[in-house]
Amino acid sequence: MRRAIIDTTNLELNEKVVSIKRVTKVVKGGRNMRFTALVVVGDGNGHVGAGLGKATEIPDAIRKGKEDAIKNLVSVALDDNNSVTHDIIGNFGSASVLLKKAPEGTGIIAGGPARIVCELAGIKNIRTKSLGSNNKQNVVLASIAGLSQLKTPEEVAKNRGKSVDEVMA
Repeated sequence: MRRAIIDTTNLELNEKVVSIKRVTKVVKGGRNMRFTALVVVGDGNGHVGAGLGKATEIPDAIRKGKEDAIKNLVSVALDDNNSVTHDIIGNFGSASVLLKKAPEGTGIIAGGPARIVCELAGIKNIRTKSLGSNNKQNVVLASIAGLSQLKTPEEVAKNRGKSVDEVMA
């Protein structure tokens, strides 16, 4: 996964909690309860990240998840109609997410975890399909892995030593 260091000082980040799980550890004296929160943050303009926070209280877990998500921000290449620049499959663990380019007016056609990632990344038109595992954490991380691998036509043209028109044809 490509991770460029993104300056978060002037980004206005929105956050959404994807899931909160109660985790119990059985110890000699009884049970220890903890909470795990999966949080996705994004600015709605091509930056998105996900993080996991663990704590004994739910608000603390969400706060830690948000801090982790801000550390793991990636930038997303979008085209002129707020869709992805090309079709791609993102993988994480046993989860795969197919991200397909869509024309203007399509909207976000996606399942729960992938939809949250797309909305916070600022994508307005996309079709997605979750393949393999439907574990929320793995689907979110697979979506972000796919979005981080996107390339703009300009990058592809530069790598191939061609003009943008030749690449787009």
